[in-house]
Amino acid sequence: MAISPVTQTNVTAVASNTAVTPVNKEATQPKPQPAATDTVQISSAAQAALQEATETTVQTAKEARSGDLQAQRLQAREAASSEESSESPAARAQEAQETQAAQATSVGNLR
Repeated sequence: MAISPVTQTNVTAVASNTAVTPVNKEATQPKPQPAATDTVQISSAAQAALQEATETTVQTAKEARSGDLQAQRLQAREAASSEESSESPAARAQEAQETQAAQATSVGNLR
């Protein structure tokens, strides 16, 4: 058997003799899997904590007026915090010095 060089004519002849079968793209692509879902149950205590954490100041004030002790304590903490932040730096420094002096005195009394 002799080997002949491949020419353009031979390639065309081979290409015209083969049948092209269409490829079904849907059959070759994997079907998307549904997203995995997990179910989580949150305890009532956790739900209450989440609700308190995301509560607005208006809602806290409303609850404090209706007798909610936790809301009243939160309002008191927020009021104290805002008073501290509105003090001048000199007043805060003076208070810090007084606190340190009081602590040093109480430690000295323990000895």
